[in-house]
Amino acid sequence: MAAIQVPGLLSFTIAILVFFAGATLNRLFPVLTRWSIPEAVTGGMLAAAVTLLAYTLFDIEISFALQARDLLLLYFFTGIGLNARLTDLAAGGRPFLILLVITVAFLIIQNLTAIGTSAALGLPRGIDILLGSISLIGGHGTTIAWAPIVSSRFGVTNAMEVGIASATLGLVIASLIGGPIAQRLIARYHLSGPANEELTIGVSHKSAREHDDEVSAVSLLRTLFVTNIAILTGYALEEVIEETGFKLPLFVVCLLVAIVMTNVVPLAAPRLPWPTRSRALSLISDLSLNVFLSMSLMSMQLWALSGLGLSLILVLGAQTCVTVIYILFVVFPAMGRNYDAAVISAGFGGIALGATPTAIANMTAVTKIHGASSMAFIILPLVSAFFIDLINAAVLGYLVQ
Repeated sequence: MAAIQVPGLLSFTIAILVFFAGATLNRLFPVLTRWSIPEAVTGGMLAAAVTLLAYTLFDIEISFALQARDLLLLYFFTGIGLNARLTDLAAGGRPFLILLVITVAFLIIQNLTAIGTSAALGLPRGIDILLGSISLIGGHGTTIAWAPIVSSRFGVTNAMEVGIASATLGLVIASLIGGPIAQRLIARYHLSGPANEELTIGVSHKSAREHDDEVSAVSLLRTLFVTNIAILTGYALEEVIEETGFKLPLFVVCLLVAIVMTNVVPLAAPRLPWPTRSRALSLISDLSLNVFLSMSLMSMQLWALSGLGLSLILVLGAQTCVTVIYILFVVFPAMGRNYDAAVISAGFGGIALGATPTAIANMTAVTKIHGASSMAFIILPLVSAFFIDLINAAVLGYLVQ
């Protein structure tokens, strides 16, 4: 078996090419755009299939350096924070609490589904935990953190492999179900977004050409400067937080810093140009998200799924069915049965089986076609990137006792 480690700059460049490949496929097959499948997902899945063929046919294992991906994650979440006005946060109070409650309820349902289906299939104890919220709502990071604990507690020797495989397949499914669910809800209930509101991330497919001249080198550099200040402040604040013994992911710290900055600086210095809701910030956020997702999906080692057999597919098939039913009959009605609820439903498909960036990519693909949803982009990241991780840790602590 030959191993190829693609270095950082080349990995970043390939990720851009992967995105363009996905955009081309979406143009050639309009059904992909119609069902709001993000270009990065289309291209990323194609690239993952190519690396799988290289592994299967030529015994070549390709892996990518992903340092740039981690930085793009910071730019992406900081951009969300810079768009968060207090008026939006205030309006999101009750919907935020509702979304938090139904997400916690789903976390419990997801673990019960894993336990029940695993028992029906005769899987050993411990495997069931790995096929629940550890790998799905938790994603790869939570899996890496908890797999050794599950292995030690239940004697599951391949805990890491099972968890990573589940998280990987979950990410693929999450990338594919969010857009179609939202499209079905929008069509069924004749929903649409606001006509003139700027998108939080990206540029509308309908208006992309007519607004190209509104972005200049000055506006991009000004936005990058503000974003960098927020990220640098986030780095410094994270060190202070760690000294208190409380651990927060760096991207969450940057998100919170950006929210504070965007609601304080314009009031303190009203003449200072600020990038909130600017086209430059939307484009930077869109770029960061697309390349991040391209790198995440193209780096998936799909061959790791092959040795885990039919049981993994059956359990995750059950998890997918439960997720879709929950979104249609709980999430969408609870969030108000309106356009924002449809966009949040697309995002919920991402966080339920994948990760927060997947959820945002799903919502972005929907809003580029149907219009902005400021509410969705404010409350869903706060639930999925902060609160749910804390609650998931508490639930997992109980399950592995």
